[in-house]
Amino acid sequence: MPGWKAAPMTITPETARTLIAAQFPHWAGLPVERVGVHGTVNAVFRLGDRLTARFPLVEQDLPTEAAAARELLGATRFATPEPVAMGEPGPGFPRPWAVQTWLPGAVTSEDSHAGGDAFAYDLAEFIHGVRALDTRGRTFRGEGRGGHLPAHDEWMETCLRESEGLLDVPPLRRLWAELRELPRDSPDVMTHSDLIPGNLLADGDRLAGVLDVGGLGPADPALDLVCAWHLLDHRTRGVLRAALGCGDLEWERGRAWAFEQAMGLVWHYVESNPPMARLGRSTLHRIMTES
Repeated sequence: MPGWKAAPMTITPETARTLIAAQFPHWAGLPVERVGVHGTVNAVFRLGDRLTARFPLVEQDLPTEAAAARELLGATRFATPEPVAMGEPGPGFPRPWAVQTWLPGAVTSEDSHAGGDAFAYDLAEFIHGVRALDTRGRTFRGEGRGGHLPAHDEWMETCLRESEGLLDVPPLRRLWAELRELPRDSPDVMTHSDLIPGNLLADGDRLAGVLDVGGLGPADPALDLVCAWHLLDHRTRGVLRAALGCGDLEWERGRAWAFEQAMGLVWHYVESNPPMARLGRSTLHRIMTES
């Protein structure tokens, strides 16, 4: 996937338990339980009742991610993880790792809140809250989604080629040819940058918390609109759009970023992570039926 700097790796619960006990002896007696087994960039273990240990499966800048988490903490009424400690590489795991607070809530799916007006209003409130953060003169860093759509042409060509036999590629190719031409007419704002179901926690029909906040940063305001197609049905997308006051161009650019993300999910995870591949198919279906 774009922005990844190394091949994914794995870590067992036994290795995680050993590293935690060796580096943080005061937590040695706490139970360690793997959660979110379908994660793509982190192996996450619940540590006791109040903590999680996150082990990067690909190279990540953990100090920068911790700073982003602190910046977002308390900025909205929705819970987000708080950095607690940084672990060092050790036997069985050659990268730094992190300990954060545990957030209660049920992980959402592409269907769990598709028709939920209350959830859509909560998403809009969270996006508004993130956008209200001061960029402090920062601009898009030029990696991943959130800058200029045509910069993703090479990646999209890879996705289209690899999707042969999995998806009906010709209409997808035609749609990208249209979406990539959408102009950008708004400055960067702060964005979460990855509002997919696996990063959103629910308490009943309401948004309870938001995970994976290390990508917080300035980008195209349309970037956080990807949640509209990842999570919501056609009617409820309208609720979100109205709550955010999105114009036609911003809304279509959000659709474009959702398309770019979804195109990488189906083929890339078809064998290694079926739930992510299924999310990609669901999002593409919503995008294509809105054409």
